[in-house]
Amino acid sequence: MAKKEEIYDDSWLYSLILITMTIFLEALKKYTFTIFNVNLTYALFLLPVVYLIANYIMKKYGYKKAVVSISISGLALVLFYTLVTVLLKRELLLTNISGEFCGYVISQFANLTIYAFLLNNTKLNYFLVVINYIFALVINYMFYTLIYLNKVVLNNFWKGYLITLLIQTVICFIIGFLDIKIKRGIEKDA
Repeated sequence: MAKKEEIYDDSWLYSLILITMTIFLEALKKYTFTIFNVNLTYALFLLPVVYLIANYIMKKYGYKKAVVSISISGLALVLFYTLVTVLLKRELLLTNISGEFCGYVISQFANLTIYAFLLNNTKLNYFLVVINYIFALVINYMFYTLIYLNKVVLNNFWKGYLITLLIQTVICFIIGFLDIKIKRGIEKDA
């Protein structure tokens, strides 16, 4: 009788990294820099990495573990925002966190669903992966803008939006290259 090798499931570690990165994104939103007279947040550099981490979890440990990780990181985002707001004695408004939460969770699930389709039904194509990352970012900003900011026709908004997406598109090309290099995980071998 052959001894069955136990596989250590360290997916919780990557979930913890996703949660930490999500909280770090929220904290970075307060710090800005200026390009072409538009204030942008430093979080824009890190947001594509959060999608890479979720896709890594899905690729290595399966769709269900990625969904759980995204759900927990979304809840951590809400808890962190609420805790900071209460500790700083600011007014806690539902619209302030709902836009970020909806943008994050909906874009992550859209990204994950499309990525799972690409992973299971195609030979993972670099450009399709990059387009998926960019699409997730567009969804994130769409929900964030419509729910939280509640503004679509401001003078510098569109300029900032396009600059942000251009910078993140460059980052997505790098992230896409890293993504393609990641090998499939446990569920593929089983």
